[in-house]
Amino acid sequence: MPGAGIRTATTKSEPEVTNHATDTLPSIGWVQKYRLRLKRRRLLWRSFRSRHQLKCLGDQTAQIRPNAVLAFTTLRDEITRLPWFFHHYRALGVDHFLIVDNGSDDGSVEFLLDQPDVSLWKTGASYRDARFGLDWLTWLQMRYGHGHWTLMVDADELLIYSDHDTKPLHDLTEALDQQGHAAFGALMLDLYPKGPLGTQVYDPQADPTKILNWFDPSPYWAQRQSPMGNLWVQGGARERMFFADRPRHSPTLNKIPLVRWSRRFTYVNSSHSALPRHLNAAYDGPSGNTPSGVLLHTKFLPEVVGKSKTEKARRQHFHDPDQFGSYYDAIGGCPDLWTPKSVRFEGWAQLQELGLMGKVC
Repeated sequence: MPGAGIRTATTKSEPEVTNHATDTLPSIGWVQKYRLRLKRRRLLWRSFRSRHQLKCLGDQTAQIRPNAVLAFTTLRDEITRLPWFFHHYRALGVDHFLIVDNGSDDGSVEFLLDQPDVSLWKTGASYRDARFGLDWLTWLQMRYGHGHWTLMVDADELLIYSDHDTKPLHDLTEALDQQGHAAFGALMLDLYPKGPLGTQVYDPQADPTKILNWFDPSPYWAQRQSPMGNLWVQGGARERMFFADRPRHSPTLNKIPLVRWSRRFTYVNSSHSALPRHLNAAYDGPSGNTPSGVLLHTKFLPEVVGKSKTEKARRQHFHDPDQFGSYYDAIGGCPDLWTPKSVRFEGWAQLQELGLMGKVC
């Protein structure tokens, strides 16, 4: 739900980031604090109850050590992305993956069962009714993530941060611990090809950024929402291409994917916001002051055209699916997202120079 800020573009030259956020949350009264506490408890309770919807297919959690970095993911039919997903996050130093499969029939389950560092659950329950998978993953975080740095990412998201190619996640989390940070935020950056969607050729063993190698450097807007104090960032390629006539409905681009987890914590809306509310101060948006990274969003692989038709029919990915039929239809039309203002993706240093990624220390 949109916050109360005024959302306007500026006349700055590119790159352009309008940031009305701070790393200090606005104060709220005791009534709001009490309501947020009740909300957090309700979400934890429903997550606890959701455990009955999960069936364990492969339990390797005995491997988890006290200092392990854990990754939590819900997915469906992601066999195309899984090889590079694991290559990327193993290279970053993820020690164990806890995954919920929601009805895959493309070989994803068989692939996951072959992975030595994966614990796998399955469910046929409604993704939408489970808060878009959050209930299932919150239960697993409650049971296995307490005290660990936990990473919540989708199969089409690749986290990068400054020096990630030489400093693994254990170095990042050690730095965050030393600086007193309990969480680490990121901008979700849409990558796209040059040319009509669906016409490229992709090898699942290859780095998807080799064909999804363009992005919008701006504009992006950031503002705080009340009462949780969570950030709301919008803008970028999907807004420009699919939501130009209704920008307030464009996707939320901020996430808090990495948290030193406690069983008292819960995400509220994907990993866009969390409770207790102090976790939301971990990210103050593009051009902000807090340490931050970027989630490279690889949604626009060639398969996106066919998947958009499937997801429109399934009606599982939005609170009000009827409002987003035109979005799926537009993707199904194989548009070209590239413009002369698009920038070729080169790496983390480029994104930091553009103000889309903060420094770790």
